[in-house]
Amino acid sequence: MADPAPNPIYVAVDTPDLNRATALSAALADVAGGIKLGLEFFTANGVKGVHQVAKASGLPVFLDLKFHDIPNTVAGAVRAACETAPGIVNVHAIGGRTMMTAAAQAADEGARIHAVTRPLVIAVTVLTSMDQTDMAECGIVRPVADQVRELAILTRDSGLDGVVCSAHEAAMIRAACGPDFKLIVPGVRPAWAATDDQKRIMTPAEAISAGADILVIGRPITGAEDPVAACRRILAELPK
Repeated sequence: MADPAPNPIYVAVDTPDLNRATALSAALADVAGGIKLGLEFFTANGVKGVHQVAKASGLPVFLDLKFHDIPNTVAGAVRAACETAPGIVNVHAIGGRTMMTAAAQAADEGARIHAVTRPLVIAVTVLTSMDQTDMAECGIVRPVADQVRELAILTRDSGLDGVVCSAHEAAMIRAACGPDFKLIVPGVRPAWAATDDQKRIMTPAEAISAGADILVIGRPITGAEDPVAACRRILAELPK
């Protein structure tokens, strides 16, 4: 099974521009721990685009497509995604136990079919762009932290490797799910960067101290005048 790189910074390269994504990923090869490619990139560039970015950077790829559908469809999607040899793939935990178990089994099958290392399969609990008001509008009235904790436990019990979560919930999930359960934390913003559309955020150093294994950081790096320097600055701020 794939293990995250010692460098915990995965840079979110969320652009449909393949040339920009390739150049940026190549430039970050020596300062980032991995590259995250999401829906915007994948919809524009597909499997060939993922291969091109991975080859340019030499870094593991977090293929952030957040699958959420009936179990058979999600299993097929995870199995197919393994063709790109991702380090991490993800689903939505709200899809339930049967769907997540199917995803975990499909990752095993996909790795065998495509002769690649099995990716980590993780689940999104509650998007970091959502707060209590957003949740209530969707009909979920219990506190965000309770929702996240229950979904994390369900994810673990369904055989997945970890969750995507806010840094604010990292310590709670670590206590509930154990030391080997992977915590991938987006919505991380250095003190010197804009918060953008994220609501439940921490600084990178705070997130690592709270128990995060991987930090997914996008605009503070990709939107900087010098992305490599910005990534180096964040790395230097992390606890040793």
